[in-house]
Amino acid sequence: MKYKDYYKILGVAREASPEDIKKKYRKLARKYHPDVSKEKNAQEHFSEVAEAYDVLTDPKKRAAYDELGRYHAGQEFQPPPDWEQRFAHRRTPDDFGGVDLGDLFAEIFGREQRMGAADTSHFSYSMPGQDYEVAVAISLEEAFHGTERNLQLQVPELVPDGRIRQAAKTIKGRIPKGVTDGQKLRVRGQGGKGMNGGPDGDLYLDIHILAHHRFRLTGHDLYLHVPISPWEAALGASIEIPTMDGKVRLKIKPGAKSGEQLRLSGKGLPQAGGAGDLYVLLQIVLPTELDQEEKRLFEELAQKSSFNPRKSL
Repeated sequence: MKYKDYYKILGVAREASPEDIKKKYRKLARKYHPDVSKEKNAQEHFSEVAEAYDVLTDPKKRAAYDELGRYHAGQEFQPPPDWEQRFAHRRTPDDFGGVDLGDLFAEIFGREQRMGAADTSHFSYSMPGQDYEVAVAISLEEAFHGTERNLQLQVPELVPDGRIRQAAKTIKGRIPKGVTDGQKLRVRGQGGKGMNGGPDGDLYLDIHILAHHRFRLTGHDLYLHVPISPWEAALGASIEIPTMDGKVRLKIKPGAKSGEQLRLSGKGLPQAGGAGDLYVLLQIVLPTELDQEEKRLFEELAQKSSFNPRKSL
């Protein structure tokens, strides 16, 4: 029979109190439970931890285990000569070779099955389900108006025989209007299943708003580059520009400069108590081709105008 160091498995001293053992077990059970753990060989570790806990939290089992003596983990050993009579109550001596220590304790103390990953009924406390996180890309229009997404997830599922399998899960996530880039939305109860009456975990949606061909988004504010002609800049104008909820008229005062910023209040993304703003950045654009009349007018302006753009140099 090979020795299992239950104290080492739980990471406690041999003189550890029942409270210390229970505290350590809860920490390791959460770490290695196959329904939530990402550790390598989690199911095997969980079974070992549960087996050690089962023995060391029962006074009779712990006394019997301590009477076995101390050995290295995995070392072949035989119980002391009188151990069988005091704990196993067998009528004739038995060969312990090849017997698993956990099975031996289960047999001696009347357990019907070993502690294992599929057996969670022995837990005296509840464990919440695992939280999941998924990236969701949406358009700026969807962020402005709100939308829904059917999310296809692959989640670990514990089956009755103790194995872990990947199961498909479809979740409808509602994305409210006014969500911002990088925001994390919580969908309650759509994560992993809770254990022993514990609450189900949550699903978190990591929102990414795709780049827009026209608007630039910063928080709840929008930025729009609007080209204007030289005469609109010089004389002023009333022009039509797009917004997220339709076109509006924008008044440009005479003498507008390229790069000047105008604010349209409440024309950004919705938010609590109102909405962000739309900032219009003016860009003076010159015609690339001139007909004869346009060229003549520019030449006439050049002769008559006293404007010197390089006066400050």
